[in-house]
Amino acid sequence: MSGRLSTLASVAVLTAAIALSVAGGSAAVSSSRRPGQLAPIHGRYAPAIHPANFVRQVDNPYLFYLPGMRLRFTGVRGTTPQIDDQLVLRRTVRILGVRCTVVRDTVSEHGHAVERTDDFYAQDRDGNVWYMGEDSFELRHGRFVKASDSWKGGIDGAQPGIIMPARPRPGDAYRQEFFPGHALDRARVVRLDGRLRVPFGRFGRLLVTNERSPLDRGQVERKWYAAGVGEIAERVVKGPNEHFELVSATH
Repeated sequence: MSGRLSTLASVAVLTAAIALSVAGGSAAVSSSRRPGQLAPIHGRYAPAIHPANFVRQVDNPYLFYLPGMRLRFTGVRGTTPQIDDQLVLRRTVRILGVRCTVVRDTVSEHGHAVERTDDFYAQDRDGNVWYMGEDSFELRHGRFVKASDSWKGGIDGAQPGIIMPARPRPGDAYRQEFFPGHALDRARVVRLDGRLRVPFGRFGRLLVTNERSPLDRGQVERKWYAAGVGEIAERVVKGPNEHFELVSATH
């Protein structure tokens, strides 16, 4: 069996396991508050984060990060080809008392890293995945230094948001992050029946979301997620030319 087929087979097994897990916890999920209530996009923002309400692993069907996972996306920003590598680290960090999974995201051009971000995620007991903060780094004189838009929930007014709902429904709108003047992304679920072909494979029944920020002058980014695989593509549909597609996923 080829390496790619082996990877796809592993994903299929993982998908089945996650589906069983979700089915077993459906009663708890169905009774939970909607993402727009937990992380509203309007009004005063002060999400309730209680460490006892979080679990150790991020295993939402549409966005899961297991230690050691590697994801590779290829795409273009402007006219420049780029590679986006994501690695789920085995170490964790605590934010607002919650143990968070760390995903290292490295963007490369012409074989050299040009961006690096450590993203922090945590999943609550209902299955919502929260975006707890990020350490972003930029190149200066050939070295990565922490950027000013880095943030962690609970520090300097920053608050976490929901990056993936437990049970997304079309029309759901929710805040993804909150750091005034720096990070104000919000998302809306567009549909649950999307279809798309990417280098990693052909997919149906996709979750499709639109993301935007009042800081980005009307720019809209669309993302596609496959159950049991996670994000498979993203594209700026209003704004500068930028798109990425999943090429490989291994664990």
